[in-house]
Amino acid sequence: MPMKRLSLLLLLQLTCYFSGGSCGKVLVWPVEFSHWMNIKTILEELVTKGHEVTVLISSASTIPNSSKPSTMRFETFPVSLTKNSFWSYLSTVKSLFWEFFDTALRMCKDAVSNKKLMTKLQESRFDILIADAIGPCGELLAELLKIPFVYSHYTSPGHIIEKNSGRLPFPPSYVPVMFSELSDRMTFMERVKNMFYTLYFDLFFTAYNDKKWNQFYSEVLGRSTTLSETMGKAEMWLIRSYWDFSFPRPRLPKAEFVGGLHCKPAKASEMEEFVQSSGENGIVVFSLGSMVSNMSEDRAEVIASAFAQIPQKVLWRYDGKKPDNLGPNTRLYKWFPQNDLLGETCHNK
Repeated sequence: MPMKRLSLLLLLQLTCYFSGGSCGKVLVWPVEFSHWMNIKTILEELVTKGHEVTVLISSASTIPNSSKPSTMRFETFPVSLTKNSFWSYLSTVKSLFWEFFDTALRMCKDAVSNKKLMTKLQESRFDILIADAIGPCGELLAELLKIPFVYSHYTSPGHIIEKNSGRLPFPPSYVPVMFSELSDRMTFMERVKNMFYTLYFDLFFTAYNDKKWNQFYSEVLGRSTTLSETMGKAEMWLIRSYWDFSFPRPRLPKAEFVGGLHCKPAKASEMEEFVQSSGENGIVVFSLGSMVSNMSEDRAEVIASAFAQIPQKVLWRYDGKKPDNLGPNTRLYKWFPQNDLLGETCHNK
């Protein structure tokens, strides 16, 4: 009898050290367009595993389906921006990167100064936050909520974000700066040129963004800090690319390549017959993306005329007036599923 009691006591004690797996609560600070498409794949997988996902979006957000039934919950907070101004600044991101950050700063201020929102987030007791490194503020929310955070990221001009904030190494002696048009096999003068590019992007980032963000983060957190320091606390950087798509460079344990997460098996498409009829000449897929929609009719006529002269079948994403000289080898689509179009179903000959 004493032995049975002892065994029972030992069994009860062991149960204190083991517990069943439990699902967590995930808070998300997303960025628009293709950034959202990539991170959405991660979130949908978390939902299938039973985790509770809450996506924090502004009233000016262009994220689709945010008002439709979803397995994710969308928490909307008001901002001083409109959808029109939102589209306006996004169209100039490439040439005015600092303007993007200034607008992001306004959104971040609206979020953290919203006492009702912050109280609700505190009471929700999230376990982790997922953010896109190109849109700062997620790391600030994580600091305020005292939870860890993970970044989803592809790249940035001159690698300024991943290098300065993530401390990911990009030796300029053999890793060419993005947009430099250099390869990893550089002459001495090309390496000097690459170093100048590196210095330019470092100074560019500091001059136009750091001071504003550092001051704001210090005021909110009540201590002296910087944007880079706060971003550097990320537990992991999920890089939306493949290691073999980039030039050889050192890797850190906290950086993981996850390219292709958003890719899915191709489905049969109505345009498959048209694509298959291209024969040995192949196809041309022409799309200027969702941010270019104001092409003039004259320009469309020139493009249509050029396409009519090539032997390939052309699929053109275009939402304007049908050009008069559109060739029989060209079809217009307001939108087409590129994943299905470029999948095995269409190009397997």
